[in-house]
Amino acid sequence: MKAIATSLDAVLVIEPAVFGDERGWFYESWNRERFNALVGRDVQFAQDNHSFSMRGILRGLHYQIRQPQGKLVRVVAGEVLDVAVDLRRSSPTFGKWTGQRLSAANRRMMWIPEGFAHGFIVLSDSAEFLYKATDFYAPAHERTLLWNDPAIGIDWQYDGTPLLKPKDAAGARLADAETFP
Repeated sequence: MKAIATSLDAVLVIEPAVFGDERGWFYESWNRERFNALVGRDVQFAQDNHSFSMRGILRGLHYQIRQPQGKLVRVVAGEVLDVAVDLRRSSPTFGKWTGQRLSAANRRMMWIPEGFAHGFIVLSDSAEFLYKATDFYAPAHERTLLWNDPAIGIDWQYDGTPLLKPKDAAGARLADAETFP
């Protein structure tokens, strides 16, 4: 397992070691000791989530202002563009974003620590998306950042208009969003 830096401090692409032969392949998708060594802290996960979405579905950009969630995300079927936006006002990359294509084929994962908004868009016909979260879902503290805020300028790498839930379409612009210190 190795970590690849992104343009945002603390957001990492995790690439597992894959062992394969003519029979198929195997990889360790989670190992607490190895993962914690890569991210440089003791991460404890509280829940796992699994979602299924069709092409053009955009989920996000979500975060919890209290009970913030760090997320280790991966795709087990299909392909998505996974995006993180830095919402830490004290960070030199505040308001900046990074995106990675995650797919069943590349087996990459992305670590998005607490203090970031997170979302993804499905680029394949469908996708199954798994993520581990460091805290429990707390709907009262969930916030949504506007997916197409020009102040952030995310390139979603998708032609057309994505399908969004009403709460995602009505997300806050960065200038009006609740953020982290």
